[in-house]
Amino acid sequence: AETPRIPEHCIAYAYVLQWAKEFPDRKLDTDSPADMKWVYEKALERANQFGIGGVTYMLTMGVVKNIIPAVASTNAIVSAVCVNEAMKVLSFCSQSLNTYMMYMGSEGIHSHTFVYEQKSTCPVCTTHVHRLAQSPSTTLNALLQQLCEGEFRLKSPSVTSSSKTLYMRKPAALEKATKGNLDKPLSELMNSGEELTITDPVFHDTSLQLVVTFE
Repeated sequence: AETPRIPEHCIAYAYVLQWAKEFPDRKLDTDSPADMKWVYEKALERANQFGIGGVTYMLTMGVVKNIIPAVASTNAIVSAVCVNEAMKVLSFCSQSLNTYMMYMGSEGIHSHTFVYEQKSTCPVCTTHVHRLAQSPSTTLNALLQQLCEGEFRLKSPSVTSSSKTLYMRKPAALEKATKGNLDKPLSELMNSGEELTITDPVFHDTSLQLVVTFE
């Protein structure tokens, strides 16, 4: 910036513009102490010229190498927590961390822990078989819409029964072959109490087991 307002402007001016003028045939080596010292000194001269304080060597390193201070501080916090937990395990001096810890340090320091309880009907981390009552006249498409809009919030479900594929979105040939089942009532596609296997991108490597009974 021709008229800098903050220390970062002075540093950027030094390593983007002044370096190119002084050393047109050489690229700035951000790992070279000599190069970084040159940028720092030029940035400090420009800062003094405009009455701007706060230009330091560490800030120069951060601006030139695009270092985010939060990364270093976060690593330090995580390391401290790990060491603290290791001391608990070795010495039995306190209760070890149980599943979750949050650290907040924007204003002061505060941390707390709590236990993440497992949902007994979670389709991802349990083998719970879900049950759903439907009218025999409910279409397969209506059932899939319920799965998308209900508690499971599926995105693009495919469904198979114990005996056949009811609807499969991929590959395209299989989708074309089973698309006609979407408008058929469930009573034509399955028996009451039959277990269906639902696959969906939200489940990744697992599936949802669903027993549909007619009412």
